[in-house]
Amino acid sequence: MTGPILAALLALTAASAVGAQPTEYPLTLDNCGHQLIFPARPDNVVSIGQTTTEILYALDQADRMAGNSLWFNAVLPELQDQDAGVERISDNTPSFESVVNKRPGFVPTMFEWMIGAQGAVGTREQFADLGITAYVMPTDCHGKDNLVGSDGTRIAPFDIQTLWDSIGQMAIIMDAQDRGSALIADLQAREAAVVERAGAMNIPDASAAVWFSSAEMELDPYMAGGMGVPAWMLERLGLRNVVTSDEEWPTVGWETVARADPSVLVIARMDRRRFPADDVDEKLRFLRSDPVTSQMTAVKKDRIVILDAEAMHASIRLIDGLEALADAMNGLSR
Repeated sequence: MTGPILAALLALTAASAVGAQPTEYPLTLDNCGHQLIFPARPDNVVSIGQTTTEILYALDQADRMAGNSLWFNAVLPELQDQDAGVERISDNTPSFESVVNKRPGFVPTMFEWMIGAQGAVGTREQFADLGITAYVMPTDCHGKDNLVGSDGTRIAPFDIQTLWDSIGQMAIIMDAQDRGSALIADLQAREAAVVERAGAMNIPDASAAVWFSSAEMELDPYMAGGMGVPAWMLERLGLRNVVTSDEEWPTVGWETVARADPSVLVIARMDRRRFPADDVDEKLRFLRSDPVTSQMTAVKKDRIVILDAEAMHASIRLIDGLEALADAMNGLSR
């Protein structure tokens, strides 16, 4: 493994190794209101979601993984070697059978609707009946009601502390506290630096809208809501989100977005092709040819920022997205 994540982890892990304490099993922890018990360090881990998969790789846990699933973008270059040794069960939502057939001791997911009450893959109870511990990242359950809407509804703004908690808990579960502490410290330092840089730009009343995808090009797009992860990104950089819905990714008509006329339009790039608008080139063609969207200031002045979809999730790529968006803000004076 090479790259900035590895370099930061090696440097910070070396500095903190002396004070690290190994995990004591059995380990008991609260996860989204459910008590989990780990009798030993888990084997045959099956990850449901790119976010949890890349966290596990960053924690150097690929040798304990039996499978992964639900991808939005290609794996980070510095994690390719680890990924090459882990079976991809599905690019999208895996079946319950494909997960349990790996006889996992631990199934972490980035989205509660995958293993929560709705159970797109299976419910916690179904996994527990087979002696499998299922885990949801706190990023997707704290401050959310996941029984409302397709992606849940925020009842409180996204809190970055839930990402640090998610990484820290997964590190403790896997007995990888050194690497977990190093990863968190690196991401926090980069967050502080990019927020300071954006603040120094002093751009008044700049706004943005974030387009994830659309079920069909002619239908209303899925836009980032007012309290989710992209909204947190915009707020940290001093950009006002023109979409105020509490849903994670509500559908919003282009006429509504155009009337708000955001200074910047952020669009998601992804490798999946669940919807036509998953293709970033299709997004760009639509924006520049549609009679409504083509009149938006952000489109006319080419203030379109392309971010990996995974950088819009509560993931280790979140700060990458924050940095890329700050870079794009330099053009707002045009």
